[in-house]
Amino acid sequence: MQNDSKTGYAVIQDYVRRLDSSPGVYRMLDSESRVLYVGKARNLKARVSNYARPSGHSGRIARMIADTASMMFLTTRTETEALLLEQNLIKQLKPKFNVLLRDDKSFPNILVAKDHAFPQIKKHRGAKKEKGAYYGPFASAGAVNRTLNQLQKVFLLRNCTDAMFSSRSRPCLLYQIKRCSAPCVGHISEADYAASVSDAERFLSGKSTNVQEKLAKEMQAASEDMEFERAAALRDRIRALTQVQSVQGINPRGTAEADVVALHMEHGHACVQVFFIRANQNWGNRDFYPRAGADIDEAEVLEAFLGQFYDGKEPPRQILLSHPIEDADLMAQALSEKAGRKVELLVPKRGEKAELVEGAVRNARESLGRRMAESQAQTKLLRGLAEAFELEAPPNRVEVYDNSHIQGTNAVGGMIVAGPEGFMKNQYRKFNIRGEDLTPGDDFGMMKEVLTRRLKRLLKEDPDREKGLWPDLMLIDGGAGQVSAVQEIMQELGVSDVPFVGVAKGIDRDAGKEEFHRPGRRPFALRMNDPVLYFVQRLRDEAHRFAIGTHRAKRSKAVSATPLDEIAGVGATRKRALLAHFGSAKAVSRANLADLKAVEGISDTLAETIYDHFHDQG
Repeated sequence: MQNDSKTGYAVIQDYVRRLDSSPGVYRMLDSESRVLYVGKARNLKARVSNYARPSGHSGRIARMIADTASMMFLTTRTETEALLLEQNLIKQLKPKFNVLLRDDKSFPNILVAKDHAFPQIKKHRGAKKEKGAYYGPFASAGAVNRTLNQLQKVFLLRNCTDAMFSSRSRPCLLYQIKRCSAPCVGHISEADYAASVSDAERFLSGKSTNVQEKLAKEMQAASEDMEFERAAALRDRIRALTQVQSVQGINPRGTAEADVVALHMEHGHACVQVFFIRANQNWGNRDFYPRAGADIDEAEVLEAFLGQFYDGKEPPRQILLSHPIEDADLMAQALSEKAGRKVELLVPKRGEKAELVEGAVRNARESLGRRMAESQAQTKLLRGLAEAFELEAPPNRVEVYDNSHIQGTNAVGGMIVAGPEGFMKNQYRKFNIRGEDLTPGDDFGMMKEVLTRRLKRLLKEDPDREKGLWPDLMLIDGGAGQVSAVQEIMQELGVSDVPFVGVAKGIDRDAGKEEFHRPGRRPFALRMNDPVLYFVQRLRDEAHRFAIGTHRAKRSKAVSATPLDEIAGVGATRKRALLAHFGSAKAVSRANLADLKAVEGISDTLAETIYDHFHDQG
């Protein structure tokens, strides 16, 4: 490491003398050892030499070089390996000067489970550990739900759990509304149900024409045999199938499997639209807003996006790009190695593929325009918030707190976060209220616990306030009492520079008559039509929604809890097996040892543990 007092291109020149021409990854660090930038190189010596020149750099690179106090290097066997390592490190370290993909959630799939005689069709997100056929990705849960909804109408496949399936004695509502063929009570044979599963998989594989032809022939045959009810049911299924295809919009004939990745940049802001084309069908699109800058070009943004986007996802056979990238061959090779098959990167100029890209670019341009307009409006509201509450500057991070409980039970606290780009949902936090000495329904006590835990964590994780985790303003649901409770906590912990305001609903508790409370000052209100008032109401409503949702989830979990949860070795799978076998936790508690040993997945040792748990005479 270099001396902390020495920074800039002279530091980099020292490293260049000791580097060889191996491929690898380099990291540039500031005087506090924070990572500023991660880059890859075919030839480390040649690449790093570029930074050792005192001039000829863009503003962003010049600032980065000026802040560099030390560097770290990792050599790799190949440049492809360096590319994969670079993107992995960028995602982990989130360096200040890299293009960064900020929203990188997993995408849902449709799973046709194959571990049951009558397979279930359902939405699946995460690792593909369950036995079955996976179809996707879909751009959103909404896109999956719409497709599943229509597939239920067409193929009448079940979506209930195995435990529910085995406990049915009569068909559920889905059978009544013609969404399921009720295999649970024998209304369809295993062979006929398997044929429906096969048809559904053909459709999800892009062979919908064959499915429609087959259903049309069956309808014709039923009509000729004067089975008019069956013919009508088949007609409804054909209509539903047609509706699935029509709502998907784009259904390219010549592109079976591809991701369309289109970029639009404006004033240093970037939007990337990704359309998922699978089985010649459009399975939805998602927009992303990578962190870029005014002096970064399209090629650099798109290359960084591809590396980070596919870091944890399986790439399709083709990726259609709106702009060429510098290391296209290298990226294609890296993605091919990841997928275990050939992956092509194309920048189409004509034909159907070019039309797909053109449509995605248009979406990216429109999405970025909307986001920039919303961002400007949000910036204006934050300025208004600063004026209303006499803050030194517009807040970059506003934290809003609310509690939820029913007569003190299943109490939870919720924290939502908002900033210049709107709600920051990945920063939301829930707090299970743990205070054993709290009186049920003690809102002051609950708020004290939540704020104490929050501030202690901040003091531990970001004591120097360098990571952007500290709020510039805290809004508390409540009036003078809540504000006094928060002030007491602040004084105890030695935190004196975080502004906080209590938001009370006023005497008649009508929206629009909120009163604002601050320590040592008289309460005040904003005028009824003030945009800042509407903004505060929106923030408070979002906090309330989040806290209520968290409370309901906790209450639901408590309702579904059973004595089986207390037994070591009985997880979710074995709990389901026991409940499916015996029907209830009470029946499990009364079962003899031999019956417990007969349950699939329950070993003799575990059966004895379960039996002893319920029959402990000590």
